[in-house]
Amino acid sequence: MTTSLLLIIQIVLVIMIVIAVLLQKSSSIGLGAYSGSNDSVFGAKGPSSFLAKATFTIGFLFVVNTITLGYMYSQAAQASVIDDIVENTNVVAPSTTIVPAITPAIETNTTK
Repeated sequence: MTTSLLLIIQIVLVIMIVIAVLLQKSSSIGLGAYSGSNDSVFGAKGPSSFLAKATFTIGFLFVVNTITLGYMYSQAAQASVIDDIVENTNVVAPSTTIVPAITPAIETNTTK
């Protein structure tokens, strides 16, 4: 249940970070070089826009969620099916009744 919830959160975080990155102004590097923009990513004030802070926060949550999912999946991989076996037995021990031993009658020859 927990891993499936974290996996759903991971997918939502991926969609949110893609949208946040696509909404930002492009800088002068990469594909943004063709738009004629020469804004710097880190100016005198630093990344102070709302989208830059939101992108950083969503990215940080994405990394933390990824590490958590990796840890949980590695723990699940180390578990064995044998660990989940319940050892409830309904076998009743046999009673300790004494059965008389049958001994054959041995004839002793006492003639000398």
